Amino acid sequence: MSKKSVASFKASKVKKEFFLKTSEEVLKLLKTTEKGLNLIEIHNRQALYGFNEISTVEKMSGLKKILLRFRSPLIIILFIIGSTSWIVAKDIRSATVIYAMIILSIVTDYIQEHKSEKAVEKLKEKVVSTVEVLRDGRRSMVKARELVPGDIILLSVGSIVPADARVITSDDFFVNESTLTGEAFPVEKNNNPLVDVNVEISSQKNIVFMGTNVVSGYATAVIISTGVNTVFGRIAAKMGEPNEETEFEKGVRSFGSLIVKVVVALVLLIFVLNTGITHHPWLDSLMFSLALAVGLTPELLPMIMSITLARGSVNMAKQGVIVKRLNSIHDFGGMDVLCTDKTGTLTENRIEMVKYIDIAGQVSESLLDYTHVNSFYQSGLANPLDEAVLKFKKPTDASLYRKIDEIPFDFQRRRLSVVVESGGQRILITKGAPEEMWPACQSYAEGNQEQVFNQTALARAKAKYDELSADGFRVLAVAYKKLPVEPDKTEYKVADESSLVLMGLIAFLDPPKVNARQAIDMLEAQGIEIKVITGDNELVTRKICTELGIKIKGILTGAQVEQMTDADLQVAVEKTTIFSRISPEQKGRIVSMIRLNKHSVGYMGDGINDALPLKAADVGISVNNAVDVAKEAADLILLTKDLKVLSLGVTEGRKTFGNTMKYILMGLSSNFGNMFSVAAASFLLPFLPMLPIQILLNNMMYDISQVTIPLDNVDDEYVSKPKRWDIKFIYKFMFLFGPISSIFDILTFLVMLKLFRVTVYNAGLFQAAWFIESFATQTLVIFVIRTKRLPFIESRPSKWLAASILAFVALSAIIPFTPIGHSYFGFISPGIGVFAAVWFLVIVYLVLVELLKRPIYKKYF
Repeated sequence: MSKKSVASFKASKVKKEFFLKTSEEVLKLLKTTEKGLNLIEIHNRQALYGFNEISTVEKMSGLKKILLRFRSPLIIILFIIGSTSWIVAKDIRSATVIYAMIILSIVTDYIQEHKSEKAVEKLKEKVVSTVEVLRDGRRSMVKARELVPGDIILLSVGSIVPADARVITSDDFFVNESTLTGEAFPVEKNNNPLVDVNVEISSQKNIVFMGTNVVSGYATAVIISTGVNTVFGRIAAKMGEPNEETEFEKGVRSFGSLIVKVVVALVLLIFVLNTGITHHPWLDSLMFSLALAVGLTPELLPMIMSITLARGSVNMAKQGVIVKRLNSIHDFGGMDVLCTDKTGTLTENRIEMVKYIDIAGQVSESLLDYTHVNSFYQSGLANPLDEAVLKFKKPTDASLYRKIDEIPFDFQRRRLSVVVESGGQRILITKGAPEEMWPACQSYAEGNQEQVFNQTALARAKAKYDELSADGFRVLAVAYKKLPVEPDKTEYKVADESSLVLMGLIAFLDPPKVNARQAIDMLEAQGIEIKVITGDNELVTRKICTELGIKIKGILTGAQVEQMTDADLQVAVEKTTIFSRISPEQKGRIVSMIRLNKHSVGYMGDGINDALPLKAADVGISVNNAVDVAKEAADLILLTKDLKVLSLGVTEGRKTFGNTMKYILMGLSSNFGNMFSVAAASFLLPFLPMLPIQILLNNMMYDISQVTIPLDNVDDEYVSKPKRWDIKFIYKFMFLFGPISSIFDILTFLVMLKLFRVTVYNAGLFQAAWFIESFATQTLVIFVIRTKRLPFIESRPSKWLAASILAFVALSAIIPFTPIGHSYFGFISPGIGVFAAVWFLVIVYLVLVELLKRPIYKKYF
């Protein structure tokens, strides 16, 4: 959707009474209260309004899906051929085979797509967006799709707004509305009624909209619209855009374009030459040309990809990886750089508070008390540091302190403050990243004394901070300020975080994960470089990376990144392993620069600050307990935040891509060559080298035999390196192995013409021999090209692939000897000499391909 069209979406789309009236009036209008709805009312409203969900894709019936497949160019061509055979040529046999191919193609593709959709939907159910609600006065977590108008929701940092809602209460509440307005800067929301009745979305300060996300503060709000009745729902229904084309899809499109161009040119040439030079009847030439078009087209490619991706998604789910976007499986397998956060991925995420000291290094009990008060009363996004503080000390007696206000955490200030009152004194207590705390401090506490926080004191504080960081501790600074007691003042702002008294530093320990080193070794063995992008400081990150054996090429800080141009950063990212003190915007920029260096980049993150890089990466990876905005932006969801699981998923992704490529290379190496030989032979022979119905039979049997390719085994060395679509390799493969197939076809021609004296009167013998030879070469070659090793001895195919290929090869050899082969398909049974000569050529062909594949595979695989 265009930014202009979305931004101009007028307020009339939201009922004016919702933003013009007070929050109390809105609650009455919706027949609800601040305690929420009761269960009876919820069920009634679900029946009235339906589920809170948006589908930009129309759910079609099975019959409609089948009928839509008749729009395929291939199906249209087949239908024309079949109808021409039946109506014009009165050739009911050819028409029957062609219509059978149509039915087989449509039904098989539909069944596989249906299975894929069901498998993906079942897996997606494991990744459910939830929201905290108040119902009957009790807090609970419910699925976002179960919300109804009148529900009271609680929003905090990291939440995706699940429906359009009117703000009831808020505290420093900022929302990113870029998905609707295109405006990147967060918008502050409050519960004040508006005066102007003609405001646009960007000016509706008391309404939050579905699909936007909370970047700071917290709020309660009442749902006013759900599902397709939301602003986002109406926009999505009218202006939904298709997903951006992936690298794999671009490769498939390029490959398909190549095949179509060759097919069209070749078929037109054959038709013209057959009628104009060799003077074959025009109808026979037309049927022959169209049948050849079917033989040249890898029509099963969509189905093969559907099967391989569906099977890959199921196998990855067994490894603990849920696939949200099927095509991302290829991107996962092609990944050669993994960018990841440190906490919880490289470390245990089992944070313990271990030290509380002033800048002289002395234990400070007052520092511990104030830290606990800050953690106890902060009500923003739950985080492990506050949990560690609360576990370290007994809960604060609520009667000693009374909370007045809170200044929530945000990613710019990187600190959080609470204002409390105790014994007639108001105190602002702030904790946050030391670098952000130093400028806000005017003095510091040492023992019972307060001293001026001058350059000498700053140097001491930094030295202690660096010492703790170098030992692998996560460090926060804590400060306070006494405030005048103003009974009427209940709101405090960021500006109040000034002239603070620095109390000291608190240190947390989050040790490296026990199995992280093994997982990193596995990823590096797969050709994946690890880059750590974190908001933590470089000393802590370096310590963790060193312990885990990550080779550190270089370190960049957020401040350095900010000063770099895109060109400079593009060069720098290649030589950098650790990016520390990085903002969310910088994370996305770094990922984009790595991609510009021709890398396939994966990004793993679970916080709101990871949404941008998750979208910027080739494949976004999150975890099931991540914030909603991260899960929505990700392509893959890990059920456990474990790099070892990631490595197993990468292997499965590469297997999926490998089996897809087998089908493509197989078609290029033999099928393409055989069909080209048919075209050439039609000019050299006084009869058609293969009748249209024989070509169609060959193609139908070939297609059926390939269905088991997605079930094939993949060699270990193939999955040991990233695999990406390589059109140049495909071109070279086609131009090398295609002609080899044609050469052996021509040898078959010569043997039949010169050695066995085939003439126009026994053309069925020639056609039978070539039918057996062409089918055997184009199918058996899969055993050679599927591996760089020696087939069957060093690399065994799956039992399903071996069984299907060998069964159909046997069938192709038997058909020319059967009554139906004689009467229906026009074959003449070959004698022992012909049969032996054909199989001798097949064996020589396979041996030659085996010898020639080694240098090209050695170079590219």
